[in-house]
Amino acid sequence: MATQASPAPVPPNPSGAPPVPEADPALVERWRSGGADLVDLLAQVRERLGGVAAVRLGPDPTVLVTDPAAALRVLAQRPDQYVKRSHRARLLIGDGVLAATGEAWKQQRRVLQAQFTGTGMRRYEQRIEAAARRTAERWAGHARTGQPVDIGLEMRGFALDTIWRSLTGHPLDAGTERELASVGTVVAALPTLPVGTPGAQQAVAADLARIDAVAARAIEAARDGSAGPDGPGLLHVLLDAAAERPEYTDRLIRDELVTLLVAGHETTASTLTWLYLLLDRHPEARGRALAAGGEGSPERREAVQALVSETLRLYPSAWVLPRHATEDDVLGGYRVEAGSDLLVCPYLTHRDPALWPDPERFDPGRFTKAGRRPAAPGSYLPFGLGPRACLGLQFALRESVVLLEHLLPAYGVELHSVPAGAAYGITVRPDGPTPATLTAVAGRG
Repeated sequence: MATQASPAPVPPNPSGAPPVPEADPALVERWRSGGADLVDLLAQVRERLGGVAAVRLGPDPTVLVTDPAAALRVLAQRPDQYVKRSHRARLLIGDGVLAATGEAWKQQRRVLQAQFTGTGMRRYEQRIEAAARRTAERWAGHARTGQPVDIGLEMRGFALDTIWRSLTGHPLDAGTERELASVGTVVAALPTLPVGTPGAQQAVAADLARIDAVAARAIEAARDGSAGPDGPGLLHVLLDAAAERPEYTDRLIRDELVTLLVAGHETTASTLTWLYLLLDRHPEARGRALAAGGEGSPERREAVQALVSETLRLYPSAWVLPRHATEDDVLGGYRVEAGSDLLVCPYLTHRDPALWPDPERFDPGRFTKAGRRPAAPGSYLPFGLGPRACLGLQFALRESVVLLEHLLPAYGVELHSVPAGAAYGITVRPDGPTPATLTAVAGRG
């Protein structure tokens, strides 16, 4: 007997849907007057109005998206309808792949994408391992002397060393590390700078000049054949692209290099710092991860990765993702008009109690084989979703796990003080220093 064909899905009818519910102006006024920060405001909007809601951050309403199905539609199912117009860090990264749009973005992503697949990642395994060993050796010295360290700076140094080795084939030297501290300075300043004005450029001109000088030297060295002890890196991939594609000027190569530096160490450093802050409050989680299996075992690796995944749930690398609607559509049953600005907010999706029971609790068990992750696609998106999801997702997870496999069994960390809160900029990072004393575990370190 012939089977009846399933009916074609009916496209949403924007004209028949109600408008997105809008937040009470009094909420916004409280935020404007300094009575709440932006994250508090968005959390209240989500709590009162649901996973698709509007809030007037400027003269026109912005649509806040925290519902998983709506986030999936915006980021993965309709990426050509909900576009990225620019990037908050354009002042720093120029036309790099994070800020690029349209056909330029597609071409730039295509050049880099193969480097971050499973096969491509194997090129960088030794570099990640070497950077992790270097950090472990440094920690051994600190543990012997009792010299205090700043965990955030330690994690930043590791992540920067890792991405520098991956870019150039060379370990990060002390001079370059000092100069690249300007990257963190600019990133921290960006949320306070007037976007797109000459004043913004002038405010960080000296730091940008130092970054440009480091990039120029690295490009020149790679062009002269200096592949480094680990062989060619991502910078050589960009130079190879320039030989075939005229759009890969020295300026675009610089922009891609700085983009990879920013994306390749800011997010990882923040994640690892948050993890140590969480382990300070939940030391039993470290013990459970180490007890899951022997050194190098798949069971321990899974448990360590669960620590990282749960940290990324609470503090996602991409905590907010701006988009712009080019067509009318329906999200969560509401009409979204062409020309609307949207904020997809993984930070709040990950804290939705309807998706994540007891969402403020640090519970790495959510991410083990017998874990309790929500099944709905779009519920967990620490690196975004769809074609514009972070290219370096696997790289970031791998380097985090490798470092923790070196450090967690060998060193105890006693934090002297903890930051009072979080700073919400390009990433969400601890808002303050993280001084600590390291102690070697008996028989290790």
